[in-house]
Order: sequence, then C-alpha cells, then structure tokens
Amino acid sequence: MIVPSRGSALVLGGARSGKSVFAEKLALDSGLERHYVATGRAYDDEMRERINAHRTQRGKGWQTHETPLDVVGHLKHLDQPGRVILVDCLTLWVTNMMMEAEATIGRQAQALTAHVAEAQARLIIVSNEVGLGIVPENRMARAFRDHAGRLHQQVAAATSEVYFIAAGLPLKMKG
Repeated sequence: MIVPSRGSALVLGGARSGKSVFAEKLALDSGLERHYVATGRAYDDEMRERINAHRTQRGKGWQTHETPLDVVGHLKHLDQPGRVILVDCLTLWVTNMMMEAEATIGRQAQALTAHVAEAQARLIIVSNEVGLGIVPENRMARAFRDHAGRLHQQVAAATSEVYFIAAGLPLKMKG
C-alpha cells in the first residue's frame, strides 16, 4: 500500500483546461523555491511556440529543468525541503518513453510513485487526462491512453492532493 506524501499534488485536466496555470499558482502560493521540470520536446515550430508561451506565462523566479526522459532521476537530484517542484507534464513524459523505450514505462511509473511517496520537496505534477474520450482506433494511441491511465492511478494513490481542472475551474478530488 502506498502512503501519500504530505504536500504532493496531481493536477489533471484536458488540453487547455487551465491545469498548468492552476499548478503554477499552487507552487507560487507555497512560498518555496520554485523548480519547473519540463518534459516537452520541441520537435517543430508549433511546439517551440507552446514552450515559449509557458515560459512567458510562468514569469521570473523559476529554475527550469528540461527533462524529457529521466524525470525520476532529476526529481531525486532536486529533492530537498524548502523547494516546490512542478512537473509538466506526465503525458508528454509517457510519449517520450514510448518513442524511445516503451518497455521501461512500468518501471519508471513505479519509480516515480515511490519517489512521490517519500519526497522531501513539495511536488506538483501536471498531466492530461486522456481517458474520457472514445477508444482510439490505432494500437499506439490505445497503448498511450492505457499507460497514461495506469500512471495517473499510481500517482494519485501516492499524492496527498488530486485536482481535476475543467474550464479553468478546479475540482478537488482528494486531500
């Protein structure tokens, strides 16, 4: 059984739901030294624009760490009291792992869950909820949905707070 970490939060929502803005506000309100672990990769101009928009939205006062694959290792490196670490986002991390090393997703999910349960820093983890729509028609999309869904369940069990964001409005589901 996983014992939730005091102070960790999972923030779920659909695309453009306001989950990142909400998570950033949680981090700001903590008053702690802010670290941002970005899992996205800029494969094209549109993604580069999204990443730049996120940086601008956050403003100053954040230390950004671009970490597309070794999220758990980087979290362990950053982990210490007095810090808040925002991870944005798990679904991009799953995508990165699927593109490079799908066989390790289960192990990485377990490692993340174990770290969340023992972290000294306040962790705020953002992810896209992808299980509310239709069943995807292709195998890779179904595998992605399944990996993300299992990961969300594991992380939600390990965190002390879970929020679902829709239309910019938070629904506190746990904590």
